[in-house]
Amino acid sequence: MAIVSTEGNPFTPELLERIADVLGGRPRSESNGVRFELCVNDPIRRLTLEIYPRILIGESEGALVCVYTPTSVLQLQHCSGVVVSEMLGEVTFVAECGGKLSGLIVEKGGGCSLYANVDRSLLSGDFTKLGPEVMMSGLALSLTEPLLPDDDDTAPRDPRRP
Repeated sequence: MAIVSTEGNPFTPELLERIADVLGGRPRSESNGVRFELCVNDPIRRLTLEIYPRILIGESEGALVCVYTPTSVLQLQHCSGVVVSEMLGEVTFVAECGGKLSGLIVEKGGGCSLYANVDRSLLSGDFTKLGPEVMMSGLALSLTEPLLPDDDDTAPRDPRRP
């Protein structure tokens, strides 16, 4: 599993290649970024992933991740980290603002999930105490915990976790 902070534009050719290996698509250069097209033998699960490592978002520059499907458009602005999991066959893009996380998870099979405005404390809390409606966001984004700065006091870290 590769865990990468995107601060300072680390969307290197090596990282893009790892993303391509996990998702099964080949990156194609676009004007400001890279485009992956994932087609499973099901037209409903067709997915296009675009990564803009450094683009103007309002008045500041940041990384932008966009997902296009036949029925939706999802966008994660100011992406601050990426978790590439060969074992799970997915790539998780994450952004944090004020102790709240948003994560965009793209699966090899063309699936995609978005968890937005998730309280950071859910990542290291006791999942068994959460309702099933909330539990999934904490579990899904817990892979991103190593990307988060330790000095953020918005949520105490569980001392049992490394």
